[in-house]
Amino acid sequence: MSAVERVVTSGTFELDGGSWEVDNNVWVVGDDREVVIVDAAHDASAILDAVGDRVVRGIVCTHGHNDHIGVAGELSSRTDAPVLLHPGDEMLWRVVYPSSGFSSLADGARISVAGTDIQVIHTPGHSPGSVCLYAPELGVLFSGDTLFSGGPGATGRSYSDFPTIIGSLRERVFTLPGETEVRTGHGDGTSVGAESPHLEEWIARGY
Repeated sequence: MSAVERVVTSGTFELDGGSWEVDNNVWVVGDDREVVIVDAAHDASAILDAVGDRVVRGIVCTHGHNDHIGVAGELSSRTDAPVLLHPGDEMLWRVVYPSSGFSSLADGARISVAGTDIQVIHTPGHSPGSVCLYAPELGVLFSGDTLFSGGPGATGRSYSDFPTIIGSLRERVFTLPGETEVRTGHGDGTSVGAESPHLEEWIARGY
């Protein structure tokens, strides 16, 4: 059975000419032999320290904002693992990596590591290519910036849309079992059951 480890890294998020200091959650999922890395934030060495001598099967990016892909290229070159991103966020990827590519994540795809399947769920709204990663055997959803404790991810910047993220949550996330643990892209985790009753409140407040 796979385990989930968290690495917190710090740096800047940059979009639309603004820059914000942020702490990111990076998730290392696997066993003592092989792992996948969920998001590639800020500090490749800190992430690789957590990986140790395990084989990295993939670097899975929940979306293309620079704070989630900033060290994807370095991680890939140091581990020989592919970078996986939904093609809906290619325009964000190109801001950071104008001349290098990635492998496409498709809705419904399954990523296997250490005997555990992780399902890709396309959840646009925070960005067009945002995905959540659902590991039913672990009872865990890696939500990226689609869902946090207390509400959806921000939609006030380029390429984002509030009605779209609400639709993603209603139709694709809140249909999962309530006990599903949500491991977020920033801050503390939550659960599907803790957040789903508040959807109408979020709609009413508009964020």
